[in-house]
Amino acid sequence: MLKIAEQHATHSQIALITEGAREEIAPSGSQYRLFPSVWEGEDCDLLELMLDFYPHQPPQRILDATVNGGRFWRGSRRPVIGLDINPRYRPDVVGDNLHLPFHNGIFDVVVYDPPHIPNQGKDRSKDFNTRFGLTLKSSAAQGYNFSHLYLPFAREAYRLLRPEGILFCKITDYVHNHRLQWAHVDLIQASTATGLCACDCILKVRKGPIVDPKWQVAHHARRHHCYWLVFRKSEKCE
Repeated sequence: MLKIAEQHATHSQIALITEGAREEIAPSGSQYRLFPSVWEGEDCDLLELMLDFYPHQPPQRILDATVNGGRFWRGSRRPVIGLDINPRYRPDVVGDNLHLPFHNGIFDVVVYDPPHIPNQGKDRSKDFNTRFGLTLKSSAAQGYNFSHLYLPFAREAYRLLRPEGILFCKITDYVHNHRLQWAHVDLIQASTATGLCACDCILKVRKGPIVDPKWQVAHHARRHHCYWLVFRKSEKCE
């Protein structure tokens, strides 16, 4: 069963580009398509623009491999199959994105938004389990991060994508266990190791960083952004 909703974003909604810059970079009559590298809007609007911008052809079949509550697709008419390991969200397919139950080469686009926080911690005032879809835990042996999951997922994404297919990944670096966890770097290395070509990185500005009132001294800059990474199943990006 495909999830269908209403599309509401257009390229005219692209932000962060002044009219002067638009005239300088793309003169009148030019076919050059401008796309921002920094985004301050909603994920669903950005994803809609990316789906129009990066695939060579309009995608006919899209897999959201971490669909959760489906918030990326609110207001979209895209043909999306949503998979999640947690049946409470009533996804189209209940399954593990490390062992995806689909045939090879059947998707034009795969979307991946893994948990951004490895463990809930002792502070129960913020429900990370619901907010970030946190159903897994990361141990000290795993470095208190989920980087060990990226390579097996990327292999599955590569297997499912058609030639020239696109993988969109939302990922956040974070401070945990007294050190910065470079999640977006780990994900890039894992994905390129499978043969995917890393093509773009869009910085998504968040409404506010996660701050614990018990913290007394800051040793790192507060993470006020996350990333959308773009990969193509090809030897080149264009």
